[in-house]
Amino acid sequence: MKCKTLAAMLVGGSVLAASDASAEGWWSGDWHLTVGVAGFTAPDYQGAKDYLFSASPLISLGRAGGETRFSSRNDNISLAFIDTGDFRAGATGKILFGRDSADHPPIAGLSDVRWGGEAGLFAEAYPLDWLRIRGEIRHGIRSHSGVVADLAADAFVDITPAVRLSGGPRLSFATGGYFDAYYGVNAVESAATGLAAYDPDGGLKSAGVGGAVTWKTTDKITTSVFAEYSRLLGPAADSSIVRQGGSADQVLVGASATYRFDFSM
Repeated sequence: MKCKTLAAMLVGGSVLAASDASAEGWWSGDWHLTVGVAGFTAPDYQGAKDYLFSASPLISLGRAGGETRFSSRNDNISLAFIDTGDFRAGATGKILFGRDSADHPPIAGLSDVRWGGEAGLFAEAYPLDWLRIRGEIRHGIRSHSGVVADLAADAFVDITPAVRLSGGPRLSFATGGYFDAYYGVNAVESAATGLAAYDPDGGLKSAGVGGAVTWKTTDKITTSVFAEYSRLLGPAADSSIVRQGGSADQVLVGASATYRFDFSM
């Protein structure tokens, strides 16, 4: 297993809620900035069977006052335009990191995937006091030209006032533009890598389950351990990248710690 530090910002459960603008501007008021670090093992690249250890910073920014009922490390940074307490909806975005194929012997010779991002919309609802359902739909920017949709349901329970257990199923869908960037193999790449040529369509990308134990260590410090399992399906599982030298089973396990700074503007 090799170690690699992602010089990246992963935002887990980051929420920036929209509010009425004051005379001084929408930014005036009380805010909180949360910073921390997560360490985890994850596949070397999408569809890989080898794993690496990664350390990444965690950063989230939000308004103080309104309490978030539940957040997951899978939530991408979000700006809520509608927030009724039981329902939230707005804009969301995700940072994507590049794939340098030369760094991964099983796929050396494939075209690199450029760094970029995804932007779109999210909605989440609480049909029960202990259950949140969240969906995101995002369009690729630079890294790929497809559309990705994620759906997750999380049940959560407070074991003690400071310890919360949560988890539930996940589904992910994507269009052909996404699969072509991460799982496609053209004729030239096939000749260079020995992987069978593959031109994917859109469809179901993966299904899985995830969970976490979160401990509010102090008023400002939060720690957690988490695990995710996903099974690649459809166009992803059919790719020669996965079938020849890869794996459809993708696992992520890690731990994190954050500290919250409160300030006013």
